[in-house]
Amino acid sequence: MTATVPTTSPDPVRPALPPDVRVGPLVALLVGSAFVVILNETIMGVALPELMREFAVPASSAQWLTTAFLLTMAVVIPVTGWLLRRFTLRQVFLAAMISFSIGTALAGLAPTFGVLVLARVVQAVGTALMMPLLMTTILTVVEPERRGRMMGTISIVISVAPAVGPTISGLVLDQLSWRWMFWLVLPIALLSLGLGALWVRNLGEPVRSSLDVASVVLSALAFGGLVYGLSSIGEAASGHSPVPPWLPLVIGAAALAAFVSRQLRLRDRALLDLRTFTSRTFSVAALLIAVSMMALFGTLILLPIYLQSVLGLTTLETGLVLLPGGLVMGLLAPVVGRLFDRFGPRPLVAPGAAATSAALWLMTTFDQATGQGAVVAVHVLLSIGLALMFTPLLTSALGSLPPHLYSHGSATVSTLQQVAGAAGTALFVTVLTRRQVSDARAGVDLVEATANGVHAAFVYGGVISALAVLVALAARRERTAA
Repeated sequence: MTATVPTTSPDPVRPALPPDVRVGPLVALLVGSAFVVILNETIMGVALPELMREFAVPASSAQWLTTAFLLTMAVVIPVTGWLLRRFTLRQVFLAAMISFSIGTALAGLAPTFGVLVLARVVQAVGTALMMPLLMTTILTVVEPERRGRMMGTISIVISVAPAVGPTISGLVLDQLSWRWMFWLVLPIALLSLGLGALWVRNLGEPVRSSLDVASVVLSALAFGGLVYGLSSIGEAASGHSPVPPWLPLVIGAAALAAFVSRQLRLRDRALLDLRTFTSRTFSVAALLIAVSMMALFGTLILLPIYLQSVLGLTTLETGLVLLPGGLVMGLLAPVVGRLFDRFGPRPLVAPGAAATSAALWLMTTFDQATGQGAVVAVHVLLSIGLALMFTPLLTSALGSLPPHLYSHGSATVSTLQQVAGAAGTALFVTVLTRRQVSDARAGVDLVEATANGVHAAFVYGGVISALAVLVALAARRERTAA
């Protein structure tokens, strides 16, 4: 299981592609469509202060515009492994873009906060279908020796799209209302839908297989319960949680144990084949991907609040401060992909984890006197660290699996990303809110209390990232099948 450079021999188990499939346009369309749908995971970040004022909701409730998105994805994604076997590529793509387009239109029209959250749920269904579809297709149509470069492209979608979401929303909010964040995306989504109807062809015949309903129910209770419970902790800290957070967490944990047990018994008939974790490479990479997503989403929801509520920046200024980091991730992704193809994961992942941890610890120094330049520099360092990690980890994880587990592997990784993203969001917001409440009771003004909460939240992030550095030293790539 040492890191090796892939051979240039063709993959003997990679299926022959139908003659009418044009790989370049197909991959470009899938990547572009995925970028648009993933962008909406974090596009609401900069808008949260404005939405909190318009709908009169606290930060712990406003976070549900991101958390509901992640919660829905965590519930839907485990089913995509079965969907990608049961239905054709064309059917799944069209279903994803139709759902996303309907949700986008509903969000633009939303008259209340509740309707806006519902619209985000409908959007998320389409996003949940798109990411495993993209990864499984790449693994099917791309030769092993080029997968690092192609996964670099996918990394732009997975990491850069969420990273530039706050910048785009800041630019929009400077001139227009928050509704235009959806009205500007809708034509792009409809264009992708139209091009997909014309270009997307099927890569193979669907396999008729039964859906284990019990596994679906247990999956929804497990991942939904965990994400909901984590997100409710922040609301409980401010006194707005409708249920005690421990209840959904206990239900989620119990359902997860039952779900894992059932999947191991079902084996070939499993909703989510957990034999992917028999690969050490997959297990280590999946763990590090989860930690990276916690850092990314926790930071992306906390920094806009800090920049606007503590430093007093406008939405436009906030977006511009976060722009360099997003651009760095986009520029580095293909370079990292080529380096991975040549050197393997360890020379990239370990330095990336160290840079990510260093950035989070530097963020613990942010206060009311921190300059914008310092924030930009630290955010760029975080972006560099994450860029060095995402492509090698994704490629190592999925490339270590046999072809019949591709769809299960991509669904598993995508599920972990959403649960970890929700956990990161919940952790950072919860620590922030608890510190704000504590300081308010002590008579501290809101700006200083928010700054103290930001500091405390990043301390937690720094501790988690430090542990990830140790795990990163175990990241390896298994030998590619010859």
